[in-house]
Amino acid sequence: MLDLVAGNASIERLASGMEFTEGPVWRASTQSLVFSDIPANRLMEWRNGSVVTLRHPCGHPNGNTLDREGRLISCAHSARCVYRELDNGERVVIAQEFAGLRLNSPNDVVVKSDGSIYFTDPPFGIAKHQRELGFSGIYRLAPSGELELLHKEMEAPNGLAFSPDERTLYVDDSSSHRLHAFRVLDDGRLGDQLQVLDMRRDLAGTPDGMKVDKRGNLFVTGPGGVWVISPDFVPLGRIELPEPPANCAWGDDGHSLYVTARQSLYRVRCLTSGHILPG
Repeated sequence: MLDLVAGNASIERLASGMEFTEGPVWRASTQSLVFSDIPANRLMEWRNGSVVTLRHPCGHPNGNTLDREGRLISCAHSARCVYRELDNGERVVIAQEFAGLRLNSPNDVVVKSDGSIYFTDPPFGIAKHQRELGFSGIYRLAPSGELELLHKEMEAPNGLAFSPDERTLYVDDSSSHRLHAFRVLDDGRLGDQLQVLDMRRDLAGTPDGMKVDKRGNLFVTGPGGVWVISPDFVPLGRIELPEPPANCAWGDDGHSLYVTARQSLYRVRCLTSGHILPG
């Protein structure tokens, strides 16, 4: 792991005092990090050493990403939807129902290079009696706007990320503490399950958000810190933080890994780098 993250790499605490941070995404156009404070129902922005509130209320956002045009895509827990923020600040719901039933509480989201949007839908943000669907799904929203269920066998699908060539989709299950890899077919659907890694450890934290570096290594928030996992699913080590992490994102020049961890936002400089989204 030392060729990916130096053994003496410093862990910077950039901000603290939030309630539960999640969903970091780097915006190159503003050189800032957007992230969620879920219980506070706020979308936050860290820029030049300070944190401001961008939106409140906003449906208790969790995961965030950018589409191919650099527009913000957010998963909203209490609003039970996925929405896109337009350039004028208007929020447009792009996924709210499947087969005529309300989604559970969309959790994390990633956008493929063809513009299709993949997201997970566990029931974390709602009470049991509010559930209309009898499963927790992994979905694909096609550029046409059609919503397709890809997988429904996980109890709590959470973080997800594509391999650099987009031929593999990684998804973790916070309930079973397992990380899964699926083959991505030419039509965008999921094929065979390729690999599974059991991440159960007697440490604080559960498998949650993740990112992939340009070499295909996975950086997965989980028990004991951010796990660094090779493309063939060999755990290489962990980045240990003062608080259990929930999600992460590449930022700055691509060598900075920003980590949302409970009440705080952290940054660690890496030797490896990740892809910076447009916008």
